[in-house]
Amino acid sequence: MGALASVMREPTSATVPLSKLAPEAALRRLELTIVRRMEGFLHGDHRGLLPGPGSETNDARVYVPGQDDVRKMDWAVTARTQTPHVRDTIADRELEVWAMLDVTPSMNWGTEGITKRDLGIAAVATIGFLSQRMGDRFGGVIMRPEKLIRIPARSGRMALYALLRRMLTEPIVHDRAVGDFDLTAGIEALGRMQRRRGLRVIVSDFLSPGDTELDPNTEPPWERALRRLAVRNQVICVEVLDRREVEFPDVGDILIRDPETDFQRYVNTADPAARARFDAASAAQRERIRVAIRRAGAGHILLRTDRDWVYDIARFVLNYRRTAAMLHQPPQGVTK
Repeated sequence: MGALASVMREPTSATVPLSKLAPEAALRRLELTIVRRMEGFLHGDHRGLLPGPGSETNDARVYVPGQDDVRKMDWAVTARTQTPHVRDTIADRELEVWAMLDVTPSMNWGTEGITKRDLGIAAVATIGFLSQRMGDRFGGVIMRPEKLIRIPARSGRMALYALLRRMLTEPIVHDRAVGDFDLTAGIEALGRMQRRRGLRVIVSDFLSPGDTELDPNTEPPWERALRRLAVRNQVICVEVLDRREVEFPDVGDILIRDPETDFQRYVNTADPAARARFDAASAAQRERIRVAIRRAGAGHILLRTDRDWVYDIARFVLNYRRTAAMLHQPPQGVTK
């Protein structure tokens, strides 16, 4: 009922309990593919950037007596070059995941029993369980219009549950709340906040107040910041939307109001031509978001309040294994 009431007024609390937002049992057989090299300091299960006592082989180099361990001797290269060579290894590092949740007023809406904001928390929970391995840490950032709330990265299931509970109990942002943070500023702050390479998850509806552009060739305000973030990190964008944002119902005259600006207008949804124009504009808007995320080199998950988000994320993870290596090829001159 909380989500249904959000159609008429602001929600006052979460619409779905944490037990339903964190389906850990359904994700135990899945694993999120990490293709970028990490910069951690602790031993983990992911490829590192620097040589060290790891299990992944690196380049061979000339043996230095007194400094190198003879047990690392590469006998095949030594036999070909007639010069003693040793084989370096790349240290396996831990993964540090940071998820930024957009809780601006446009996320407080939903017509299918769950608001977009709570669906975003479910996405954070799902990504958290999929990325948990030995030594990995998960941190969060809550983007309110007036400030960013940083939740330190910690390892373990209990730490992840504490992060999700903190997001779920964060006070609702009122309509037309003013502040300096929009999605562009939030992404830039996330990039400055954490300099070590890792996995970055952006959860939002990717709607910018006052942006009415529909041409996919025109960059959204946040695309350049997202592209900079994706240069050093593996980035996944989780776009959340409600069914009635893309499929306008026939309910007669209704008042359409923007929760983040002063725009409002009465629309006759009984007019098929009007509904067709709205649906076409909404489809063009979502296509522009999809193209921008792809141009930035980030992974894209589309979640809807009227669908099973666990199934959608699982399908993305299975497909991502085949496309991740090609999608995250770094620009020329930048190492993985």
